[in-house]
Amino acid sequence: MSGPLRVVVADDQALVRSGFGMILAADGIEVVAEAANGVQAVAAVRRTAPDVVLMDIRMPEMDGIEATRRIAAANRTRVLILTTYDLDQYVYAALTAGASGFLLKDVTPEHLAAAVRLVRAGDALLAPAITRRLVERFTRPGEAIHRDLSDLTPRELEVLRLMAAGLSNAELADRLVLSPATVKTHVARILSKLDLRDRVQAVVLAYDLGLVTPGRPPAQ
Repeated sequence: MSGPLRVVVADDQALVRSGFGMILAADGIEVVAEAANGVQAVAAVRRTAPDVVLMDIRMPEMDGIEATRRIAAANRTRVLILTTYDLDQYVYAALTAGASGFLLKDVTPEHLAAAVRLVRAGDALLAPAITRRLVERFTRPGEAIHRDLSDLTPRELEVLRLMAAGLSNAELADRLVLSPATVKTHVARILSKLDLRDRVQAVVLAYDLGLVTPGRPPAQ
């Protein structure tokens, strides 16, 4: 993807917004707007069409979860959730609303810039094992928006189950005796067929549909 990386920073604390803005600017990332609440964040995205939104969860007027839902439904801007607590109960709700990952607010400057670039490139900023912990803790099977899995091939269904169980692409390749490129192709096709934004949403969907049982390791 070419062109400057453009970001909106949404947080109700001015000091947090300015601090993150300076960190990103120092790394060549352009902050095109700031927002103090979810309403402002949604408006800023509509106005500036950024690549990524750094989104706080707890904000007045409209929280980050609802703002994420509206942004994810309306365009391809990716949302990176900022949270104070690891495995915050709101993070799972934000992921199901369409967020592409989350960062703790005490993130280092280097990690912040790298995370924004990673999400802009189309990756999800959650290690598979962390995603699994989140989903196991908060998911309620059967409450998902249902997707038709009949379009998936048996191999794609197997990849989805293993991906939801916490396996990375490298581990998938090793388990299924496939090349890394072939695994990436399978993952891309799964996301396309199920109309999902990234692998985080795929993992959430797999748990919600009961393809994976919380606490149970993937079959050998």
